[in-house]
Amino acid sequence: MLLFDLTALLIATVSAYNLPHNLQEIYGNHKAGKCNNILAGGFTDAVSGTSHSFAYCGDIDGVIYLHGQANGGQYNNMDVDCDGLNFKGGDCGEDQTGQDETAFKDQLSQYGISDLDANVHPYVVFGNNDFNPQQFGMEPLSVMAVVCNSQVLYSIWGDTNGADSTGEASISLAQMCFPDDDVNGNNGHDQDDILYLGFIGQNAVPGTSADWDGADRDTFEASIKDLGDNLVAGLQA
Repeated sequence: MLLFDLTALLIATVSAYNLPHNLQEIYGNHKAGKCNNILAGGFTDAVSGTSHSFAYCGDIDGVIYLHGQANGGQYNNMDVDCDGLNFKGGDCGEDQTGQDETAFKDQLSQYGISDLDANVHPYVVFGNNDFNPQQFGMEPLSVMAVVCNSQVLYSIWGDTNGADSTGEASISLAQMCFPDDDVNGNNGHDQDDILYLGFIGQNAVPGTSADWDGADRDTFEASIKDLGDNLVAGLQA
């Protein structure tokens, strides 16, 4: 019993990281105000549909983030995405919209895997038909920081959305953000309080330093933590 409890504690330690001071300030300052540098707007969140309008925002130097376009006070929600390998495996069996591949599948063979597994790889669905973050300097499979549930987690830009909805993440990321909620392929996080930060530049790509073929989400998360910490440390509040 003691061994089980210790293992659980170690996993929790790996999965969640305290917010550094600069990221705390960024979260509070930009949530309250409007986006002044709208890169693309008029999007919805994946749960509430047309009830809110969201934008990809460039107000923070070096990153692109999602923000409530009209009145401020909102970031985005977290709907669950199960696309990629094993898209019906684990808790993804509840997902009614899962697809068997992700947007950057062709680039993953260089890392020894055929595609991302939503159960293993914490990834964010970022970009839409009418907005390609690569036009503003983001690189596929780059590290993203996600502020959720008063913590920061690191993920990768792993998929895109063909429609106008935003606020989706792999089930592994959603379950790490909200371990006490009943997160599954058909149940995510509805509140618009998630800050998704996509870093601009080649230096945000973990490449072979990430453990792409790791056994579980905590192993992969730990392999990109140092890069994520460095990227966050460079942000100006």
